[in-house]
Parts: sequence; structure tokens; C-alpha cells
Amino acid sequence: MTDRDLKKQMPQIVSLTTICCLLSTVLTGCGYTTRSMISNEFKTIYVVPFMNKIDITQETDVASKYRIYRPMLESDITRYVTNKFLSDGNLKPVKGESADLILKGEVVEFRKDPLRYNDSDEVTEYRINLVVNIGLWNRKEDKLVWEEKQFTGDTTYFTSFASGDVTKKTDDTAISDALDDLARRIVERTVEQW
Repeated sequence: MTDRDLKKQMPQIVSLTTICCLLSTVLTGCGYTTRSMISNEFKTIYVVPFMNKIDITQETDVASKYRIYRPMLESDITRYVTNKFLSDGNLKPVKGESADLILKGEVVEFRKDPLRYNDSDEVTEYRINLVVNIGLWNRKEDKLVWEEKQFTGDTTYFTSFASGDVTKKTDDTAISDALDDLARRIVERTVEQW
């Protein structure tokens, strides 16, 4: 083959090389998957009812003056987490005796912090933080798989209408959003690769 013949075939070689590279990339993918990263041996989970460990008798100071308690918050967290596992589908929530994994948790803090004030010094935006300590146990081996302290779900919301497309929320709606965020994070932490 002469240099002249090679120059004539160069566009075809480049095209063929490009096609091979693209095909290789498409076939191997980029590593994204919607499957759970947990082992196939784990199919079920028991969400132990969360415990309330918020100390409402503690004296408040400047750093903790916005700590509050909402009745039945621990029950709401348990319900949201269980429902999120149901909708996620990677682990089926079951009763304790038949579960492969056991999720235990305790509510350690519920905060409602002001973020923004108007000209009259009224709060117009809050952040709600739900803080829990959680641990995942392998029931068959009675072994702690992982543990997270100060695991947080949160949301921000406006108490009055603001400029733009931001809408006002009630406390109940904002708490529901924070519960949903916390449950989503707990499920993601549970089904990701440990």
C-alpha cells in the first residue's frame, strides 16, 4: 500500500475508529444503575419504631433556643421510612422475626431555625432539621452493618409570600417535606454499597 492509497483510506479508518469507540462506550455504559448496591442475600428489612431521645427538660441557651419537640414525631419518622422502603422496592418491609436487616433509630433533635427576616423583624423563612441516630443490623449474623450519628433531613420554607415563584407553606407541610427528605436519605443510605 502506498502513501497515496493510505491517504485515500484515512477518512474511512478514522470513521471506523470513531464508530468502534462510540460503540464501546455505549456497550460498557458509564456505571449508572438503578439497581440497589446491597447484596442479593438481603431482601427484607424491619424498621424498628424510632425512639424519642429529645431531652425537653434541658435548659435552653443561645445555641439551642430553637430546639422544640413535636408530639408523635418518632411515629411519623417510622411511618415515612417504612413507606419509602415500600416505594423504593429494593428491600421489602416486614416484621422483625423474618427480616434480613433491621434498621434502628432514635430522634435526637428537632430544630426550627429562622433564616430570613422582613423589615419588621418578623421571620419570613425557616429551616426545619430532623436529626436522628440510625444503625443497620444484619439479623442473621446479629452484626452491626453501619451506624450514622446526627443523620439529618431538612427543608426550608417561607411563612409569607415572597418575590418570584416561592410559595408560602404551613408548618405541617414543611414538616412533612422534612420527613420525606429524611426518609429518602435513610433509604438511600441503606441501599447504597456499604
